[in-house]
Amino acid sequence: MVLKSVHRRCRERDAGSVPGAQRPSRAARRRRTTVKYLLLKHYRGAPTAANDVPMDRWTPAEVDAHMRYMHDFAARLEETGEFVDTQALLPDGAFVRYDGPGRPPVTDGPFAETKDLIAGWYIIDVESWERAVELAGELSAAPGAGGEPIHEWLEVRPFFTGSPTVNE
Repeated sequence: MVLKSVHRRCRERDAGSVPGAQRPSRAARRRRTTVKYLLLKHYRGAPTAANDVPMDRWTPAEVDAHMRYMHDFAARLEETGEFVDTQALLPDGAFVRYDGPGRPPVTDGPFAETKDLIAGWYIIDVESWERAVELAGELSAAPGAGGEPIHEWLEVRPFFTGSPTVNE
């Protein structure tokens, strides 16, 4: 199945580093003022993409082109020092909660579960909201069915970076 192939390629990609990419030193990255953003890719829940063909209906060549685009995008961000992390999620998962010592209940519903909604994410570390939006727009253009850009909607959210202050 195409999705199993995608997940295998993601694991293979994550097993090694991006060839030739050198991330700036930690000290160099700290010298600039940046904010981390989550670029969240949805299976559904966002507005409909322009090229809205589910990945399980793509050809192997279309999946390869998409994965290559995603890998190249991450490699470019590695070179600029804006890359933090990217992950693709498998559809497996469960809800777990604390219900007393030794009794964590596990359920597969009836909740709206992230395995049905979230496909994966990028975490970026950039200097402005405008740069985060620019990168999300570029990522949105990854190829899909027929080699055409997906033009999917990505959720862009800043990370919480400090404790709130309480004023009386």
